[in-house]
Amino acid sequence: MCGEPMKQTHLYDVLVIGSGAAGLTAALQLEKHLRIALISKAALQGGASWYAQGGIAAVFDKNDSADAHVADTLTAGAGLCHEDAVRFVVENGPDAVNWLIDQGVDFTKNRDQKDYHLTQEGGHSHRRILHTADATGKEVTGTLVDQVIEADNIDIYEQHCAVDLVTQADNDSRRIRCTGAYILDIKQDIVSLFQAKSVILASGGASKAYLYTSNPDGASGDGLAMAWRRGCRVANLEFNQFHPTCLYHPKAKSFLITEALRGEGAVLRLPDGSRFMGNFHPDRELAPRDVVARAIDHEMKRLGSDCLYLDISHKSAAFITEHFPTMHEHCLEFGIDITTDPIPIVPAAHYTCGGILVNNYGQTDLINLYAIGESAFTGLHGANRMASNSLLECLVYARSAAAEINRLTPAIGAPDFIPDWDESRVSSSDEDVVISHNWDELRRFMWDYVGIVRTNKRLERAQHRIKLLQKEIGEYYSNCKITRDLLELRNLATVSELIIRCALERKESRGLHYTLDYPELSPIARDTIMVPINYAGQNVIINRD
Repeated sequence: MCGEPMKQTHLYDVLVIGSGAAGLTAALQLEKHLRIALISKAALQGGASWYAQGGIAAVFDKNDSADAHVADTLTAGAGLCHEDAVRFVVENGPDAVNWLIDQGVDFTKNRDQKDYHLTQEGGHSHRRILHTADATGKEVTGTLVDQVIEADNIDIYEQHCAVDLVTQADNDSRRIRCTGAYILDIKQDIVSLFQAKSVILASGGASKAYLYTSNPDGASGDGLAMAWRRGCRVANLEFNQFHPTCLYHPKAKSFLITEALRGEGAVLRLPDGSRFMGNFHPDRELAPRDVVARAIDHEMKRLGSDCLYLDISHKSAAFITEHFPTMHEHCLEFGIDITTDPIPIVPAAHYTCGGILVNNYGQTDLINLYAIGESAFTGLHGANRMASNSLLECLVYARSAAAEINRLTPAIGAPDFIPDWDESRVSSSDEDVVISHNWDELRRFMWDYVGIVRTNKRLERAQHRIKLLQKEIGEYYSNCKITRDLLELRNLATVSELIIRCALERKESRGLHYTLDYPELSPIARDTIMVPINYAGQNVIINRD
């Protein structure tokens, strides 16, 4: 067919943006008579959930309890967890995991095949991590992908990238409702309008704002930025979790060394082979992640070392290859045999603990807009996410959001007329180097100035740089045809500005936010809530029920 492909308007009951564990679960939990569009920026298996190695925390041991899981989470969160949200996730966790098992997820069992093998990770007082060897995310996501492909009511759009949300006035409530989104078909280079009665943002975090990250390339904060631009509040974005152990090798891109390795006895060592975590925390390698990451960062800077080492070679080779086959095989590709050699590691940006403010149904400040997974701020993680709570959060909130949408959809009318995407006044760019240069500059100064250890001066420098970058990016966006790279750069710049603003607001060191200017803990624990100038809620408070 000759000529430019025709633009299309798609009409659905529910639009799900994101194809990780949260988005896939929500799509499968929605009622079968609802027409659903599932948007995936890459392949369905391309999100952060696919790469999750550790597992899912839930109470399955008779010696464990929901109260213990709640207490551990509250402790790790350093006073900022919302206890109602923590209890909501923990108490609904076993049912959510059993639903996964019913879908066909094959968790590792003990040798007798009677009970599931539970491992222990930093911050947990009991063994409560269900896992599939060291590739839990692959097993969970792969199983859910198979189910989604088989579902007749779900249309899958791979290689599609959200541009912006669409909103309109809601006359009944005098608030704003979300009625869809503009979506870029990356391969066809076409922007189409997807209208829907409800929209779910399950688009992940923003760890690509940093130079070193364990996340895949798509973790560019798209949902966060889009929701903020349309008037949603965000909270606690200063709390960026740096995974303590990412493989340090020039050819190893974004490969993290699972925390379960330390849970099974791996120890951290300096280049001379000596251990050091005992100088920082009584739990040594099983200390919370923020403590471990800061300890590694401190020792690297003190010694001027490019990396430190994680060593499990004191365990038998049979034990290592049985429990960590993926880790063993992947490291061998880089000439590292973890059965005999220590693993070179560095900290890397791993998880965005803050996000779009939601209630226990995932509802945002915009009517009919939901946020789940890493893009949401539920109150579960507080100032520091405890290991393996994130996949659990994805499942629980995806199920609660879907249940709410199932309940409300019959009363939602069709959206008003929305114009097609207009790019008649822009031109194709022949200077993509501008995007790559700004992307590199952004990630470098975020790493240097807004990283594991912060100061006011560093944050102010970052704030100055982000304003200049946003001006350049805004001019480019206004005059050139959009691409995936441009959209991601624009979104990362927005989220980076919010991270910096949140960090400047917090005049204390708490959890993942550590500043040399305010090293003490404030006696009052408060969330850092950013309110956009076009706030959509009009003073409507989201209740955490």
